Parts: sequence; structure tokens; C-alpha cells
Amino acid sequence: MTYISRMKILFVPFFIFAGFTVFSQTVTQKPVRIILDTDIGPDYDDVGAMAILHTLADKGDAIPLAVMASNKNKLVAPTIDILNTYFGRPDLPIGAAKGAAADIGAWQKWPEMLVQKYPHQIKSTEDVEDAVILYRKILAAQPDNSVTIASIGFLTNLSNLLNSQPDQYSDLPGVELVKRKVSKLVSMAGWFPKGREYNLLTDSVASANVFNHWPTPVIFSGFEIGNEIKTGLRFVNVTALQGPVKDVFAFCIPKAKEDSAGRMSWDETTVLVAILGAKPYFGLERGHIVVKGGNNSWKKDKNGSQYYLTKAMPYNKVAGILESYMEHEGKQNK
Repeated sequence: MTYISRMKILFVPFFIFAGFTVFSQTVTQKPVRIILDTDIGPDYDDVGAMAILHTLADKGDAIPLAVMASNKNKLVAPTIDILNTYFGRPDLPIGAAKGAAADIGAWQKWPEMLVQKYPHQIKSTEDVEDAVILYRKILAAQPDNSVTIASIGFLTNLSNLLNSQPDQYSDLPGVELVKRKVSKLVSMAGWFPKGREYNLLTDSVASANVFNHWPTPVIFSGFEIGNEIKTGLRFVNVTALQGPVKDVFAFCIPKAKEDSAGRMSWDETTVLVAILGAKPYFGLERGHIVVKGGNNSWKKDKNGSQYYLTKAMPYNKVAGILESYMEHEGKQNK
């Protein structure tokens, strides 16, 4: 299928955020400039999220700027490279966490399966650029308030970005660079209204730094949202569909009883909202997160610049929408 790039006209509700205002009016919405930050490997919903990113880019809804890895495992960057290549974007920049960062593989060994089967240029995560350097380079070159960051992994890279100092790309320190260039952060982190969640917990110091100091609006897709939205069973049974996304889900779903109805869709919901917005799929609860150790709670605040997703559309309907995007074949199959 060929998609035609387009401009969208939509109605934007009235909100006042720290630093800027979005008015209740009809505006011309350009494609979303987006950076995806992923821990791809410990779970395979990241694969579905990357499929949605590329599908919506092919439809003209998004302009991917880079994919960052918050996980140092050696197969993370090759896996990202495989998916970017399959979807026709082999030159999409890839960065990865350097120094102190998680190094976690997949217990099902699905990345090992992918690197044996699909073409890729990157051999190890060690071979790609430092994510913070790449973030600063890309953000400095973008228009002000134009970039959305979708975080579907650990908060290591974003914490390091906030802590970064002026360099050859920008004379702004990290917090000020983010404040100038980023429109919003959409993060799969936390469990609302309170709980203990994997992404937030894995690098809890980084998580606290990011969510206490991030200078633009933040939308959380919490554990409780993706946990109820199951995807994968429909498209793994489409005989004509080929490619790494189907291969990963077909390989992994039979390996765990909890996936018998499909895999939980934590990361897919995050990318969907980052590009297309929360409504009509979800509602929004306004306030701000409170991070303590590896736990989180929520404080309601009518003037807060943080939100978490709440149920609006039936979860099975959201799952169908996500799967329709995940079924999109890459350009290698066309």
C-alpha cells in the first residue's frame, strides 16, 4: 500500500502549559518530528512500537529523526537497524547510552533470531554514537518547540541529556536545550495512580531526575494502560504477511502463558499517542508524578504540566487500531 504524505486539520483543546499556550482552535498540524528512545530487547512490544512509528511516518503523520537505545546490550542497535532497514529507513540515525547504563537481553532470544535472518549494517551497540551527543546534535538543528520524544525504555539517556553541557552543537545546557526544542515527552513509565513499574525502576535515579526537572509537558502511558491492550495474535495469523515484526511476535507469543491472548502493548500505546495524540483513544488526568525510590504516586494539579492516560475507547478497539498499524509491510517486501 502506498500512503500519500499530507497535512492534517484538527481541533486542539485549550491548555496552558508552562512556557506556552495551545488555544482551542482549528490549526494546521504538520507531521510530528519524533525521536524514539527505546530499551528494545527485554520485551518485544518495542518491536510493535517501532512498526507503528514507521507506519505513521509512511502515512505522513510523523518525521522520525532518530532512534536512541537506553539499553547497552550488544544486540540492541543491530535490532533497531534491522527494523529501520526493513521499513525503508536504513540511514535513520541511531544512538545508544554510554557509560553507566543497563545491559539487558531478551530471555526468548528473539534479537538473536533477527540478526541471523535479516540484513543490517550495525554489528554491535558499541559501534553507534553516544545518545546524548546525537540528541544534542539533532535537537539543535530543529525548529523551536517542534520535537516530540517518545520514551519506551529506561530514562538514562534523557537524564544524561538534561545534565549535558554546552558543546559544538548548542551553547545551551541540557535543560535549556530541551525547553527550547522539545514540545512534549510521552513516556511509558509508571503505574497510575500509584505503583512500581519496570522502566521507572531500572534506572530510578535517572527517572527521578527526568520527571522532576523535565521543562515541557509530559504524558505518561502507565503500566495499567498497556497491560490491558493485547496485540499480535491477529497479524501473526495473516499468512501473506512477512517480515521481522511478525517473526518476533510469532516466535515469542507461544513461549509465555500470559501472552496467549497477545502481548501487552505498553510501548505501542506510547508511540500512538506521541504521534496522533491521546484523543479519542484515551483520556488525560492532569497533575504531576511523585517518584520515590523505584515507586511512583500521583498528585492531582489543575495547573500541572504532566498527564497520565486513562481509559476512553474500549481496549479491544485500541488493540485493533494498533494491530492495523503493526501489519504494515516494510519497503523490502514491496
